[in-house]
This record gives sequence, structure tokens and C-alpha cells, in this order.
Amino acid sequence: MLSKEQQFKILNVLQDKKLLSTEDYDKLKISVEQNEDVLQKIQDKKIVKNENLGKILADFFNLPYQDLSSLKVNPEIINLIPEDLARNYNLVVFDKKDNILKVALIDPTNLKAQEAMDYVARDKNLKVEYFLTFKKDLNNILNQYSALKAEVGEALVEAKGKLKEKETKKVSREKKEDSPDEAVKSAPVAKMVSVILKHAVDGHASDVHIEPFSDGSRVRYRIDGVMRTSLVLPKYIHSALVSRIKVLANLKIDETRVPQDGRIRLKILEKQIDFRVSTLPLYEQEKVVMRILDTSGNSLSLTDLGFEGRNLKVIENNIFKPHGMFLVTGPTGSGKSTTLYSVLNILNKEEVNIVTLEDPVEYYLAGINQSQIRPEVGLTFAAGLRSILRQDPDIIMVGEIRDSETAELGIHASLTGHFVLSTLHTNDALGAIPRLTDMKVEPFLIASTLNVVIAQRLVRKVCSECKEEFVVPSNIMNEVQAEVKKIPQQSLPEELKSLRKLKFYKGKGCARCNKTGYKGRVAIVEVLEVTDNLKNLIASGKMGGEEMQKEFLNQGAMTIKQDGVLKAVNGVTTIEEILRATRE
Repeated sequence: MLSKEQQFKILNVLQDKKLLSTEDYDKLKISVEQNEDVLQKIQDKKIVKNENLGKILADFFNLPYQDLSSLKVNPEIINLIPEDLARNYNLVVFDKKDNILKVALIDPTNLKAQEAMDYVARDKNLKVEYFLTFKKDLNNILNQYSALKAEVGEALVEAKGKLKEKETKKVSREKKEDSPDEAVKSAPVAKMVSVILKHAVDGHASDVHIEPFSDGSRVRYRIDGVMRTSLVLPKYIHSALVSRIKVLANLKIDETRVPQDGRIRLKILEKQIDFRVSTLPLYEQEKVVMRILDTSGNSLSLTDLGFEGRNLKVIENNIFKPHGMFLVTGPTGSGKSTTLYSVLNILNKEEVNIVTLEDPVEYYLAGINQSQIRPEVGLTFAAGLRSILRQDPDIIMVGEIRDSETAELGIHASLTGHFVLSTLHTNDALGAIPRLTDMKVEPFLIASTLNVVIAQRLVRKVCSECKEEFVVPSNIMNEVQAEVKKIPQQSLPEELKSLRKLKFYKGKGCARCNKTGYKGRVAIVEVLEVTDNLKNLIASGKMGGEEMQKEFLNQGAMTIKQDGVLKAVNGVTTIEEILRATRE
């Protein structure tokens, strides 16, 4: 860790560059006095963007900054220095050009680390070029020393004898060493599960699937919305893996006839991670799916999620209203909960009481009262919402409006001075209104309470490292141009008013994006503001057809597809992704 004097100097530079507010500056000065690592604190709380902080530190230490947050390094390069040396001195080799090693470290004042690295390089007739990086980024490279297949392979060798014998010979379970509990608790199986989960988190997967497959057990990760096979293990290991996960999730090991749901909480890569576990009986074996929930509470801003321009302005104008309803719609996995958490993060102030009712609690936010529904004991969304109303709330978040009772309670909570946020399953923003009427909510109540409806989808972002311009086929270009012509003029950027200037991009594939051309995801959205005109239409029962569409256009609102096209033209995503996500 840097000295107090160095940390104070860096804080002063950050304040001079107007990257720190006076409040943050004062708090961080106190942290320095208390011997805390303020640079780590700035990163963890995202007070300053890593890119800006990296540039300041690079100037301060006269070393170039290197972003290693999602870089995949060739194993031959990373193994040029031993893993124990890299971990001991907090440095890694991330590239090699001719006879020069590119080495990233987190503490430029650690001369012993540089001496050790220089010694290893000289022994290989190499020179070293140093770069500055952050601890979290460094860990991304350190975790690449052991590949998933190699780690699981070691554990598989250990487990093979006992488990294969048990599977093939069907040895009597009366012997202690062959009991199911012993197999589940055995170190090799526990290690395999641990490694599978660690690599899922490290690879930014949203789900892990462990499923019986032909003569084996297949492990697949869902990354950026796309399933990828990572491992195929022998068949005899499958039931032991499933049983181990059941133990961790407090599920019944001997119950294989009915689905079960549970939850696992583990500390992985210095973060608290929750895994929502679901088991499903198949023909012969069980399948396990685990949804990964990062509970560290680092909510993204609305801008980071993909909200911009008119859409962002409408949201910001409506979220601070004292009462009313704020809805986010879209299919499962479209990022609805993440958007709600981002809004809650903005609203989270000491002077308001925020209570949530969720299934499950996906992210924990300090200062917010978060409750999870438990239908098995009668705590449904409707029952929970009744209780919440007796908790003196200002803002209520209900994870999902699933039935008429929850819809009615949410509407009445909005009428009685509460700001209510929730989600619905509809295809577009206008569809939320007839959906509420289907749930027996009176049109005049919808008109009185509804403030904003957002509809969204998630699409993959183009990898920034290998992005390049490309020419789309003429038939697709014609479709895009037709869509751009429909965008309201007040929402169309000036540079796109000439259809001849449309450019599109794609990723050619590199190590950073695992040769896919995509890295990360972004929301494409449409935002409907419930204006006075729209309230009148809803109250009068005119909730379909041309009048509603006309009001939507009069607001300058763009459809999900139109928002996606603009993001494709701006190089954020590809036109193929937009057409895939918006295909009807």
C-alpha cells in the first residue's frame, strides 16, 4: 500500500482535476488517516472511473497505465514467470514483443518486486517494460494461471477410482466409504464444483448449466446471453456433482423425483456471490442450473446500461415524483431488475424509506430494506405488499406484478402517496396498459397512477479491441434505412439525418473477447411517458390502435428496434444483434 503522503498527494491531484467532490475528498482523507487503502476504496465504490484514475496514477508514477480488466493472456506468455512469484510480488506478464516483456504491477514503489522481475528476465535474456494496473485487474490475469480443464482434470483423477467403481460395480452402500454422503463430501468432487463456480464468475457468466449429456456430464456457461460448452465430464461424475451442489444449497440429496430450489452464498475472487440453484429431474438423471447473482451492490448507472438522450431525460424527470408507478417490461433475462436497481441506487437517500419485495434478492444495496418472498409460508408478493404498507415506506419496489391482487395493491399504494417500482412481462411499453386491464385494474386508476413504462432487451456489445467497420448487405441496409426514416425528427441525431452516412461495425475476434467479436451487453429500450394526453386516452378506454401509437410518436419516443439501430450505427453493437433481438 502507498504511504500516507503519497495517498494525500494523489487525492489532491484528483480534486484539482475535479474528479472528486468535496464530500468524497473529505471522507477519503479520513480513510487515509485510518490507514485504509484509499485507491482500493475509490475503485470499489466507483468514485472515479478506472480509466481516469489510471491516467492520474500513470502521470504520478511516470508509468503507463494498462487496463487488464478483461484481457485473456496466452498461457505461454503468462507462464514466463512462476505463479508464486507473480502472486507474492503482485505483478504479471501480459504481453511479449521481441525480447521485451510487458509487466503490470500495482505498486510501483515496491522495488523488491521489480528487482525480482528484472532477475528472472535477465536469466531469460529478456528486458522488462513496466505498466501500472489495479489489483482487481491483476487478479484477472493471476486467475488465468490455472485453466478450468486443467484444474477439474486434477480433481477428476483423484475422484475416478472411487466414483467409477461405485457407478459400474454398484458396490453396496452399507460400507461407509461408499455411502452417498462420503462421495459428496470427498475433496475431489468439492474441488470440481468450486473450480466450476470460480471460472463461471471469472468469465462473467450469468448462468451455469450442469446437465447429463449422451455418455457424459456437460458444463455450459451463459456469457453475454449465449450458451457455451466449457467442459464435458465422464458420466459417472454427474450424480456426485449434483449431490455436492444440493448439499451447498441445503437441498434434499435423496429427493430426485421433484424439482428443488435453493441458494448458495460463497466468497469468490474477493466478492460475495450468490448462486440461485434449481434442480430438474430428467429421464435418468437430474439437471442443475445456477443463476449467478453478484451481491456486492456495485449498481451500474443508467448511462452504463444504455439509456441516453430523450429516454434518459424522461426517466430522470419522473423518478423523483413523490408518488405514482414506474414499470419496466420485457421478457425474462432482459435486464429489468438491473434497471430497477440502478433507479433505486439514485433514489437511495437517508431521508427516504425504501422497502423492496423480491424473488429473489439479487443485489444487496446498503440503506435499502430488502425482503424476499416465500410462497411456501404464505409470503407472496400480494401478502408481502400488504405488510410493506405498514412499514411507513416512501418508495416500494415489487419484483414483479404477477396477478390481479398484486396489481391492485400496487396501484392503490401509488394512489396513497407512495412511489412504486415494478416489472411486467410484455413485449413493448404500450402493451403494459392493456396488460394491467387484463389484471382487472380499472382504466381510470391506471391513468391516475402510471408515470413511466420502459420496455427493453439486452444485446451484445461489440468488442472495443477488435471493432472494425464493415459493409452490410443491401437488403439489411434497406431495412435499416426504412427504420431510421420512422424515427421522430426531434430524437434523430443530426449526423444521421443523411441516410448515406450510416456506418456499421463488428468485432473480428480477439483474445479479449474469446474470438467472438462481442464483449459485454447493453440495453436497447423504449420509454413511454404517461402524459396528460395519454392519461385521457387511457381513462376513456382507448388503449389500442392508432391513437395510442400517435401519442407515442408525438412524445418523440423511439421503439426498441429504432434505439438499437442508433446504437449499431454508433458502433456500440452490431446490426445483426439488433435484428436478432427485435425479430417478431
